[in-house]
Amino acid sequence: MKPYVILNAAMTLDGKIATKTGSSEISSKEDLERVHKLRKEVDGIMVGINTVIADDPRLTVHKIPSKKENNPVRVVVDSKARTPLNSRILNDDAKTIIAVSNNVKNHSKSKENCENLQKVADVFYSKGEEVNLKDLMEYLYENGVEALMLEGGSTLNFSMIKEGLIDEIKIAIAPMIVGGRLAKTFFDGDGFDYMSEAINLDLKNSFSLGKDLILEYKVNYKK
Repeated sequence: MKPYVILNAAMTLDGKIATKTGSSEISSKEDLERVHKLRKEVDGIMVGINTVIADDPRLTVHKIPSKKENNPVRVVVDSKARTPLNSRILNDDAKTIIAVSNNVKNHSKSKENCENLQKVADVFYSKGEEVNLKDLMEYLYENGVEALMLEGGSTLNFSMIKEGLIDEIKIAIAPMIVGGRLAKTFFDGDGFDYMSEAINLDLKNSFSLGKDLILEYKVNYKK
C-alpha cells in the first residue's frame, strides 16, 4: 500500500519551475491560496533535498487561516543526509521525516549529521545508494500518510513518476516566459529515450485562477 500522491507545482508557459539562478516566485496570490488549501487537506508534503537547500521552505499551511494541527507531516528525500540543521523544515510546526540512504552510516560526516537530525526529526533508512521511493511510500502509508502532496523538485518529480508513484498532477501555468537551458523544468532527471515510453495523462479539469491557468490530470500508466 502507498499514499495517494498528488504532484503540485507552478511553472511558466515555457515549462520552467525556476530560473537558472534558482528564483522560483511564480505562483500568484490566488494560486498560493489554492496550494495551501491543498496542503491543509493532505496528510504529508514531500520535497527533495535540493528544494530544501535552495528555498528553505516551511511546508506548512500559512497562506490561509489555519491551526498548527492542520500542518501535514513534512518529508524530505535526502539520500546523503545533507539537510542543514537550521532548516525551517526542522522547526516544531509539524512532524518531519528525513529519508536517507543506509550508506550514510559508512561516512563519518553524513553519519554525524544523521545522528543530529534524529534529535529533531524521524529518520527513515533506505537500502542502496539512493532512497528507495517505493519503500518510502510504504513506510509513509504505514505511518498514517494516506494522501501525500509532492512539491518536487524536478529530479524527484521524474523519479517518482518513473516509478509509477504519482496518481494525480495539479499544475498552475503562469503567463510568464523566462527561457534558459539551465533553468529547471517541471521534470528533469534522466528522462525517457523514446516518446513511446512517455507517461500519459488524462485531463480531469481546467480553469482560470487570476492570471493563471490550472490544469488537473490523472496519471495513466497504461500503455
